[in-house]
Amino acid sequence: MSTTINSTKLSFKEKVGYSSGDLASRFVWDMVNFWMVFFYTDIFGISPLIAGAIVAVGSIWDAVVDPIVGIISDRTNTRWGKFRPYLLFGSVPLAIILVLAFTTPAFTPTAMIIYASVTALLLRTVYAFVNLPYSSLSAVMTPDTAERTGLNTYRFIAANMGQLIVSGAALYMVAFFGKWGNAEGVVNQAQGIQYTVMLFAALSIVFFYITFKTTKERIQPSKEQDTSVKKDIKYLFKNKPWIVLTIVSLISFIMFAMQNSATVFYFKYYIGNAESVQLFNILGTLAIIAALPMSKPLAKRFGNKNVFIASSILSGIFFTLIFAAGNNVILVNTFNVLAKVAYAPAIPLLWTMIADAADFGEWKLGRRTTGLCFSAAVFAQKVGWAIGAAAGTWVLAATNYVADAPAQTPEAIIGMRLLVSAIPGVLYASCAVFMAFYTLDVKTTDQMKIDLDAKRAEEN
Repeated sequence: MSTTINSTKLSFKEKVGYSSGDLASRFVWDMVNFWMVFFYTDIFGISPLIAGAIVAVGSIWDAVVDPIVGIISDRTNTRWGKFRPYLLFGSVPLAIILVLAFTTPAFTPTAMIIYASVTALLLRTVYAFVNLPYSSLSAVMTPDTAERTGLNTYRFIAANMGQLIVSGAALYMVAFFGKWGNAEGVVNQAQGIQYTVMLFAALSIVFFYITFKTTKERIQPSKEQDTSVKKDIKYLFKNKPWIVLTIVSLISFIMFAMQNSATVFYFKYYIGNAESVQLFNILGTLAIIAALPMSKPLAKRFGNKNVFIASSILSGIFFTLIFAAGNNVILVNTFNVLAKVAYAPAIPLLWTMIADAADFGEWKLGRRTTGLCFSAAVFAQKVGWAIGAAAGTWVLAATNYVADAPAQTPEAIIGMRLLVSAIPGVLYASCAVFMAFYTLDVKTTDQMKIDLDAKRAEEN
């Protein structure tokens, strides 16, 4: 399958179609991220300790599954391509398991725990087999780095819209559906969340199908490339741009998790109004959606690497300034919005550069491992999230936080403030240091495209 200069431009329809897949993914994954622990403890009836253990085991399981999915998808060959078939054939099983994972059966307590554990692991497994190929798809739709940035911009606008729906509307939907069939108007939370998830699951099937139907895989690895898994892994760790991006992904998600885990405590105990966290999150998400379209024009003018470095530094500064804002909610939200505006252009660029790193592996090392590149990077992000969430609790414990106390010690308050501001600010700004070692500038990516286009043309 040859790739020519004229075939690199993506239509508006294909970009929107591709973005539908991340909207679908958010209907699944954000239910896990935002509501699964609440569901297990307050509806399913599992203790917080066991609920936390199920989630922790799931994160460990991801470490096993994600690289396997990358290796398998790289070796998939069908008339639909390598990655698109997983969207077509995986979306229905994913939807079914999502509903089962949020269903409350009338089992014994022990059987309930077993049921929750099994469905949680199945959900993570099937999600990996759909979402990781979806992420990898962007790397084979076009070899043009600017087009990839535009494509990923559409993707993350849709992703953040999905997050707004799931994080902002789910509980209202649970209350609405929980009253169905109940003449007394009492909310049945188990029914409400099951029906809510059934709606999200149905929508995810539709949106994944739209992505499958509207996208096209244009890049294939060399026909001479063998199928050695050992070589794939060996050459992946020779891919220096990928190594840099993986480190940056790890640090970024440590930062996100630390801040997210502490925000509700920060508003409850320092600001004095726990409900204010909703406005904080909504304004931040809207700021990201508004600023995402700046990514492509900035990258075309200054280059992916330079924009990412500037984004990291500026965002880190604004996050740190939240500490200086004290308990002035207006200033806190202002600096948060500015941090998210500065951060937004880097979101699609990270995924664009991972795709460029896959090209680099083919160009410099003679081996293309698209699925493995993306799955290993996603795994690093999940590890970062787990480390960050744990580190946030360690900081709270070290500063003598007392759960649900009327007031916290000055040390605990300082810990919460640092977790929301200076610590994530310094961590994210440090990404600029690592990005200085990223070698794929505009000149290099342009040359890679020319050389790889010529190579693929010769093979066909």
